[in-house]
Amino acid sequence: MKTTLSGLLLPLLLICASAPALAQQPLPEWDQLTPAQRETLIAPMRDRWNASPERRQRTYEHARSWQQMTPEQREQARRGMHRFENMSPGQRRDAQALFDKMRGMDKDQRQQLREQWNKMSPEQRRQWVEANPPAPRSPR
Repeated sequence: MKTTLSGLLLPLLLICASAPALAQQPLPEWDQLTPAQRETLIAPMRDRWNASPERRQRTYEHARSWQQMTPEQREQARRGMHRFENMSPGQRRDAQALFDKMRGMDKDQRQQLREQWNKMSPEQRRQWVEANPPAPRSPR
């Protein structure tokens, strides 16, 4: 019985041990992906697209602008998204208010507002955000 049990366990352990190694192999370029792999990647986007017709234009514009970014700009955008995701609700509101205000400014005006913001006390920032609230966002 011991020999039979170890004879079954050994192949099972080898398979389990090799599974992480298989998962860590680099995936091929898009054109080399199987149809199933492509479907796995595309399905979430298709579901979001179909579930939110009112957001399709914005989604499409984001995809177009992403394609036009340099790799450095994409990395900067990823860092910004990550930083935003880790903010408290109050910090997010402040960031959205600043972003909305800066959207219509040229580079020098944005820099001036950043410097002004950095010199403000927390109370002054709160008052500024109250006077310049962020635009309402649609839920994602």
